[in-house]
Amino acid sequence: MASAETPALDPTLAQISAQALALAPAVELGFAVEAPGWRLRSEQFPSKVGGRPAWLSECDLPGPTELACPLCHRPLAFLLQLYAPLPGRDDAFHRDLFVFCCREPPCCAALRVFRNQLPRKNDHYSYEPPSDEPPDEVNDSPSVQLRSGVHLCRVCGCLGPKVCSKCHKAHYCSKDHQTLDWKLGHKQSCASDNSWSEIPDHKFLFPEYEIVIETEEIEPDSIPDCTAEGLGKCDNSELIGSMDEALEAELDSMAKHESREDEIFQKFKTQIALEPEQILRYGRGIDPIWISGENIPQEQDIPNCPCGARRIFEFQVMPQLLNYLKADRLGRSIDWGTLAVFTCVESCSLGTKYTEEFIWKQDFTDTT
Repeated sequence: MASAETPALDPTLAQISAQALALAPAVELGFAVEAPGWRLRSEQFPSKVGGRPAWLSECDLPGPTELACPLCHRPLAFLLQLYAPLPGRDDAFHRDLFVFCCREPPCCAALRVFRNQLPRKNDHYSYEPPSDEPPDEVNDSPSVQLRSGVHLCRVCGCLGPKVCSKCHKAHYCSKDHQTLDWKLGHKQSCASDNSWSEIPDHKFLFPEYEIVIETEEIEPDSIPDCTAEGLGKCDNSELIGSMDEALEAELDSMAKHESREDEIFQKFKTQIALEPEQILRYGRGIDPIWISGENIPQEQDIPNCPCGARRIFEFQVMPQLLNYLKADRLGRSIDWGTLAVFTCVESCSLGTKYTEEFIWKQDFTDTT
């Protein structure tokens, strides 16, 4: 029963709120777990972190130019891929999103994301779902050639149009990776008929994990209200002392900014505290959670898809992933507060082509 000082909640508003929560799209959380190599191959349609890309379509892979850092011009490293088919879309029965990043210090700046999708009936995979059982013969050697005949780089697993001029068997995406492989063993094995395919650890790939997806379970009341109205209630208006109006207005503005920063960061911390190991949050068309009030993209910051359609939020990569990448061992290395991926609202079909989408990086700020 409500007291005289605390008015009862309008039942109409309570009903509307309950209905809105019931209609809110579910958020899917991603967790990194160790998995046998066969589960992370293309035919299993995995979501995964690190290692080599498990390409979906074996045609029209992104080329070395698309997968080079625009700042330092070195090859990007594969960060993760997410299997995200669209229900009810025959042309997107299989659908993957691939994220790449620059891990070359002192750069470590560039990020790129590509989308690829296929119908259920296609030239690459069986119409039937893959088996959950391991194959009779397990080959853990990395693939350097796709079934389509496309050659892959021995170092990174991306498209390898360059070939060793001596053995004509080892393929690379770039001169950088050819030089790296030469120094780490190919120089000795180049003339051998059998050992050229033995691939050393180039210390370029990130550690490999499967991404396991679970639906987020959360109590809405536990999340601070970070709407404009909610933040207004948290403004610090108790400024003490007599001061001129200009100074008072300036301090009031600063206090409001700090209050908003704190509210946004507290919401971020509260939300991830329920599942502190989450490395990814998926919800196509929902709003991401931001770690700071700074550098939040506006609508005009997110370019339209080349097809002309607008892009919408699809998933975000959380800072917890950095712990699995062992990034702290790399000196000045990759870092982020969160990475938000925006994709074509139509998920336009361009055949087997890998289409570039848009990724936004938000860093930690001193206000946290």
